[in-house]
Amino acid sequence: MILNKTALDRLPAPKKGYRIHWDDKLAGFGVRVTTSGAKSFIFQKRINGKEKRITIGRFGELTAEQARKEAVKLAGQIATGGDPVADRAQKKLAGLTLGEALNAYIERRQTLKERTVKDMRYAFDYGLSDWMNKPMVRISPDMVVRRHREMGEKSHARANLTMRYLRSVFSFAMDEYTGADGKPIIEANPVKKLSTSRAWFRVERRQTVIKPYDLAAWWKAVEEQGNPTLRDYFRFVLLTGIRRKEAALLKWSEVDLKGRTFTILDPKNHHDHNLPLSDFLFEMLSRRKAETVSEYVFANDEGRRPANVQKAQERIDKASGVAFCIHDLRRTFATIAESLDIPGYALKRLLNHANGADVTAGYIVASTERLRDPMQKITDYVLKAAGIKASADVVPLKQARG
Repeated sequence: MILNKTALDRLPAPKKGYRIHWDDKLAGFGVRVTTSGAKSFIFQKRINGKEKRITIGRFGELTAEQARKEAVKLAGQIATGGDPVADRAQKKLAGLTLGEALNAYIERRQTLKERTVKDMRYAFDYGLSDWMNKPMVRISPDMVVRRHREMGEKSHARANLTMRYLRSVFSFAMDEYTGADGKPIIEANPVKKLSTSRAWFRVERRQTVIKPYDLAAWWKAVEEQGNPTLRDYFRFVLLTGIRRKEAALLKWSEVDLKGRTFTILDPKNHHDHNLPLSDFLFEMLSRRKAETVSEYVFANDEGRRPANVQKAQERIDKASGVAFCIHDLRRTFATIAESLDIPGYALKRLLNHANGADVTAGYIVASTERLRDPMQKITDYVLKAAGIKASADVVPLKQARG
């Protein structure tokens, strides 16, 4: 069969899969027909000892003669030692866009948490949306420095975070995508210039905590802000030191009231975090358990997780005169623990911080029960500072007989 328009128009669609019809005039030139009737020109030849097939284009978009000329050209490349398959792959890789690389990075990094993925996508949409369809090879170090500076006019912290994410995606692409010669298509990470030029913004870490003398006003404002669920939520974060999202996502299935413990599953460092409940927290959760039907500990009457947290926080700020963010409660917990001389290893365990290079800590197994006394001490301190619990035991005096 000579592949021309007349012959191609007569080719039937196979009942399943596809069928290839070869041209009798040019070896390796053919047309692939699918069950839908779509017809695509192909060229097949042995390259470097392996049989390889190249799709030339679809019939209708190309005429038979145009496809034949392209097949002749491919045959010439192969005859002179070329590899059009590798050349096409190289060209495709050279056009790899930032958006494609980001999607591949998220897909391959199975350990990324959902909130990390969400934050990454937000960061790229926030500061790099116009780069998403741009080939990565066209993103230069100078472009990175300029964009970082522009983003920094709004937020130094967000600019730094976005560029750290960008650096990770570039590092991934450098390892993942190589050309036919085995070399990476991206030879250098353009974000590196922020380090060599010392252009990273200096972002001071927040050090704000609720001072002991402010706890009474803060506690009273939390009590009076009007939402029992948010009241308990704020207190729980302060008295456990866990992160705001960990508290918001806590389920009753992760609370053991009989053992007076609760567990944060798969937290930030991927190590499940089991903590004891102080007396106050045990009573609070026992009450909530009796009053709720939701799977979440801090759900509202409709069974939904905490909502309008920011507005409640603003009400507490205004009523108490104590400005704070939710993470300040975790810092307050840690500061109080340190002031009570709770051992460093126990404090790390309470906060679920990694031991890092601390070899000694690797030999210490801090059971949940060993943390019960430190947790109770922290709760007692807060309750005393808030005026909820007497600061000393009151012993009634017997009246002297006169």
